[in-house]
Amino acid sequence: MSDSFDAIVIGAGHNGLAAAALLQRAGLRTLCLDAKLYAGGMASTVELFDGYHFEIAGSLQFPTSAVVSRELGLDALPCIDVDVMSVSLRGIGDDPVVYYTDPMKLLSHLNEVHGAEAVNGMAGLMAWSQAPTRALGRFEAGLPPKTLDEMYACATNEFERAAITDMLFGSVTDVLDRYLPDAEKHGALRGMLSFLAVNTTYRGPATPGSAAALAFGLAVPDENAVLMKKLRGGIGALTAHLRDMLIDGGGELRLRSKVEQIRTAAGRVAGVRLADGSELSASVVVSALSPDTTVTQLLDPVALPGDVRDRFARTDHRGSYLQMHFALDGLLTFADPYTMLNDPEMQSAIGIFNTPEELQEQWEQSRRGDVPTDPAIALQMPSVQDPDLAPPGKHAVSAFSLWFPVEGNARASYGDLKVEMGRRVIDKITRLAPDFEQRIIRHTTFTPKHMSTMFGAPGGDYCHGLIHPEQMGPNRPGPKGFVDQPIPIDGLYLGSAGCHGGPGITFIPGYNAAQAVFADAG
Repeated sequence: MSDSFDAIVIGAGHNGLAAAALLQRAGLRTLCLDAKLYAGGMASTVELFDGYHFEIAGSLQFPTSAVVSRELGLDALPCIDVDVMSVSLRGIGDDPVVYYTDPMKLLSHLNEVHGAEAVNGMAGLMAWSQAPTRALGRFEAGLPPKTLDEMYACATNEFERAAITDMLFGSVTDVLDRYLPDAEKHGALRGMLSFLAVNTTYRGPATPGSAAALAFGLAVPDENAVLMKKLRGGIGALTAHLRDMLIDGGGELRLRSKVEQIRTAAGRVAGVRLADGSELSASVVVSALSPDTTVTQLLDPVALPGDVRDRFARTDHRGSYLQMHFALDGLLTFADPYTMLNDPEMQSAIGIFNTPEELQEQWEQSRRGDVPTDPAIALQMPSVQDPDLAPPGKHAVSAFSLWFPVEGNARASYGDLKVEMGRRVIDKITRLAPDFEQRIIRHTTFTPKHMSTMFGAPGGDYCHGLIHPEQMGPNRPGPKGFVDQPIPIDGLYLGSAGCHGGPGITFIPGYNAAQAVFADAG
């Protein structure tokens, strides 16, 4: 095998593979390296038990910029057409919020079941999110992060300027109280929106600064974009497509190849050194690892000014969740008053959420080192619509839950906390579907610590930098570092979820890294 390439990409997650495929297609002889046994990172479909395949972390292709989708050939991937993307409820006998993929059906459902106030509130929220969406630039392919002045320049009137101020300094609860003020009637809707926001933060819905994540979660690209999709074969179909694009184009993928150092000489990249001591040469290195890992662990300290290293080292990575995967011997049976959930159309994703007020209290419980009394859960049952993910008649089910205590608990070990929270997740699902626990054949539980070990995501933070306003805009790096403080190493580019464009399977950070390489090469 050759030890010299035009470009080396570190990390074979969706962003790394996207960058590598684009570089190879442009004529750069490209090698993509990953320490794991498989490509895809957190956008993988993995067989955890014999015959049972799970979307190990990510499960949906997010709305994707049209230019990125076209460049990566994503339009041709086989999708699962679902009438209902998700169902959200509080589990207290309330009317669920059914998220129909058809916008008109969704609006009709909200109006008939949850009232005209819900329709008007959602319309108000979407209007509120427009200016913050432009300010965050989440889907702006090939463009740098905005400065604060540039963020405010996205506003066209005082309402939009106020919305950007909300995004930077306000809380989720501040915004929801304005547009969906009825805490009981709109409880499930408020709970769903709160969970959508704070699962990318380490803040409760009432905590100042959490509104940035709500704006980020509500953001959608322009009307030409590819909308949110569920892929046949699970989310791993996306990364398998990019892997094939790289290899079929003449590029190379090497697994079980851990990078220990990015080599530099005279202010520019020279290649990488692997854990086995071997050295590979390249004049371009794109790192799809978290930006702070790249800067503080893979680069020789003498290659960078101390203030650059220190700024990256301050990244907040406090992932606080539990991820559980279950092999079931059959389909769940939901009891009254939720028998509507026994319709397979309603079973792709079920959110068993809490009010924003309850979610805030649960976050405060976890900060005290305690497992939340009644943890919020996002339940995924992909094998209902995609039966090849499990053996005939069986099902692969996953549950994602907030919040797992990560700040220490003198009264319980980490392992005990994991068991306790897993028990509460199972109990909560079983309250709605009484046969759930007895249908479990096998299950496994991942905490942030496990996810950090498996995927190299610091603190288990799948955002590679939580969606806090102080980690967005000018304070989230682009391909060459921060807009006001670039990394002074030629040929080094950043392309992970911790970069501008952020988390979610949109490919923007990887795409932006490749575009920066092309721009520098002329």
